[in-house]
Amino acid sequence: MGAITVVLADDHPVVRDGIRADLDERFWVVGEADDAPSTIKLIDRHHPDLVLCDLDMPGGVSEAEADLVDTVAAGALGFLSKRTRGPELRAALLRAAAGEPVFTPVLAGLLIGRFRQLAKTSTAGVEPLTGREREVLVLVARGRTYRAIGAELFISEKTVENHVQRIYRKLQVRGRGELTRYAVDHGLR
Repeated sequence: MGAITVVLADDHPVVRDGIRADLDERFWVVGEADDAPSTIKLIDRHHPDLVLCDLDMPGGVSEAEADLVDTVAAGALGFLSKRTRGPELRAALLRAAAGEPVFTPVLAGLLIGRFRQLAKTSTAGVEPLTGREREVLVLVARGRTYRAIGAELFISEKTVENHVQRIYRKLQVRGRGELTRYAVDHGLR
């Protein structure tokens, strides 16, 4: 088997230099980039086995929870901290090249938590909330009265009540308490 081809992407040259120095003869760096668009061009050109990419660089994403989850959904096999030492880095890269996921315990916990959250709420046949229903949900979860919600959204109190009834049906919850719990669990409050 030949060397594992790698693209290094980080907006700090010293970081790329350090990673390159930590790699051994099992790895071949086929390209380096300092922003997301250049990284994508290198990937398209070289089709590397691995891409070591800083998420927080110009034109990239961030290390916010939603971006990390989206990155995994797009195919990332793992995340490592920049504090990862050489031997651990090489071992993790070998596992990733073999198709194994490589995550720090904190990130693994984050992804498991997100998966559990999605599993709790994804039931067949559940209709998604409309934009207006989401607005009403957030305001109900904040303890606002139907009258106050109506005034804020420029709709009648009866329309707010109708939205709430549809939200209860769609989310399969009963009462304000369960609705508030749903909003808190899903970061909508």
